[in-house]
Amino acid sequence: MLVQLSIRDIVLIEKLDIEFAPGLSVLTGETGAGKSILLDALSLALGGRGDASLVRHGATQGQVTAVFDVPLDHPARRLIADNAIEDEGDILLRRVQNADGRSRVFVNDRPASVALMRDIGRALVEIHGQHDERALVDADAHREVLDQFGGHAADVAATGKAYLAWRQAEQDLARHRARVEAAAREADYLRASVEELRKLDPREGEETELAGVRAQMMKAEKIASDIGEAQEVFSGNQSPVPMLAALLRRLERKAQEVPGMLDEVVKSLDEALLSLDAAQTGIDAAMRASEYDPRVLEQTEERLFALRAAARKHNVAVDSLPALRDRMTADLADLDAGEERLGGLETAAAETRAAYDAAAARLSALRRAASEALAGAVMAELPALKLERAAFIVEIATEAGDRREEGIDQVEFWVRTNPGSRPGPMAKIASGGELSRFLLALKVALADRGSAPTLVFDEIDTGVGGAVADAIGARLARLAGRVQVLSV
Repeated sequence: MLVQLSIRDIVLIEKLDIEFAPGLSVLTGETGAGKSILLDALSLALGGRGDASLVRHGATQGQVTAVFDVPLDHPARRLIADNAIEDEGDILLRRVQNADGRSRVFVNDRPASVALMRDIGRALVEIHGQHDERALVDADAHREVLDQFGGHAADVAATGKAYLAWRQAEQDLARHRARVEAAAREADYLRASVEELRKLDPREGEETELAGVRAQMMKAEKIASDIGEAQEVFSGNQSPVPMLAALLRRLERKAQEVPGMLDEVVKSLDEALLSLDAAQTGIDAAMRASEYDPRVLEQTEERLFALRAAARKHNVAVDSLPALRDRMTADLADLDAGEERLGGLETAAAETRAAYDAAAARLSALRRAASEALAGAVMAELPALKLERAAFIVEIATEAGDRREEGIDQVEFWVRTNPGSRPGPMAKIASGGELSRFLLALKVALADRGSAPTLVFDEIDTGVGGAVADAIGARLARLAGRVQVLSV
């Protein structure tokens, strides 16, 4: 229930603190006394639209704080807990409206969003006026009202869960069918490509390896002639090595005849011959290294060109060919197994659709039973409200194949204001005063079926008097025995 409303600098109110008691509270006053300001302030604290015009003239900001005392298991507390806001004791909703149009929201003194404040406010308070019978005018809300009256929360949740499971199964089926159909269109191409890549058998890094081998062999071909000329100098008829070797032998003999004279010369010449021998060995090794089999070069080039041609054909890098082969192989396997999996998904979609249809049919039957009970409960209230000639009808339309998360039923409240008239949607048939009385009858019927803990009626007695006014008062009192009622 609403415990306290504190208003600071809102319209004409500079400071006002009002405490509310359980049961029925009536705010009375002449036109212009400021009753609507209280409702505007309360609406602001419940997440209603903010406006700079609400700030009292001369003030920089206005502020409204609403304090509520509700049970620990109330849905409003679950909303607070779901948003990681501390919840100890009363629920405090505070709205600060600046004169520049900006506003700030606080839930239990923690900054919050207007959307969260609005959701919490809807769980705590329902405001109804002669021109604000949302539950009656808005046909989209009629189904929720009927489910609230019938206590269908568990069946609504089960139907919604079944609907989501069916839609997920349908989406899985559609996605897989699209993949299978796309794969089927490319089946011949896939099979040919997989066979081509299987025969090619590319390896990651193979292009770099082959290119290096090819470059080395081509370089060797260019320098082989130079190495051959050097080898000819050392091993041909004009090689200086034999002559230097003969010279060394003669000088060694002469050195023995004149000790000390030719020792250094012999030593240097011997070292020179050793260096020449090492050089010749290196040249021979280089010559062997430069030798290559032209057939190997041809095979290397053919392999390299085949890899690059395949990469161009499939528009990938050469190193990506192994991954492409594996992916195409997997796609081909999916295609081969696709029909079998497609059948399984079709079965799952059919089973989840059947489960939804069963849940929705059960919920629809409950709604039809509850519609008669709700119509009877509302009709029982109408005579005392001087609507004894009127009829209240819960119209339920069900279309085959119209599957929605909330079920298969379209629910709308219809009325007939006179026995000779045709029934029709309440929003089109009932006048403003009749709407207010239908609303009151409906709220009486719903009072013990999960209504918000605080109901606010704005000028519900407008245009009525005498016995009708007494009946309205009596029903407000009956409502006040179950929930808190504020009547303006």
